[in-house]
Amino acid sequence: MDLFQNAKAVRLRSQHNEYLRAEEDEKTVTRHRDGSSKNARWTVEFVPNSSNVIRLKSCFNKYLTASDQTSCCAKTDLRVLQTPGRLDSSLEWEPIKEGTHVKLKSRCDQYLRANGGLLPFWCCFATRDSALWAVDIVEVKAFHENLFQAVLNFS
Repeated sequence: MDLFQNAKAVRLRSQHNEYLRAEEDEKTVTRHRDGSSKNARWTVEFVPNSSNVIRLKSCFNKYLTASDQTSCCAKTDLRVLQTPGRLDSSLEWEPIKEGTHVKLKSRCDQYLRANGGLLPFWCCFATRDSALWAVDIVEVKAFHENLFQAVLNFS
């Protein structure tokens, strides 16, 4: 997706003006109003041989993952966690542009959303409501990285 194409690192801001944040326990993902901390920074990785699927890595070198654990919100919601890098489809997110925002769709066709309920739960939710994210680019890829990515996508 064009929005992430030149991004090396991003912050994701919900409609509630709260940032997706990796917690110090290196497992939990929460929301927080302070987007300036390192915990709100996510490194963007493109999945090889895919022009529109990304992985997001926390400052703890763990990936944003749609787990198979249900949340306390509803039995159909999946918890979102930080997990070590076993590179499988649970780490993959498809950005879908909606105006100036994006929705991040997991491989199980659910959307990352800011849970309006209790912390620390972030849910991968089956409906499209409350799933819009503003993407703040905090670091841009160097020219040679963009060229390398273009070659990978071409082959």
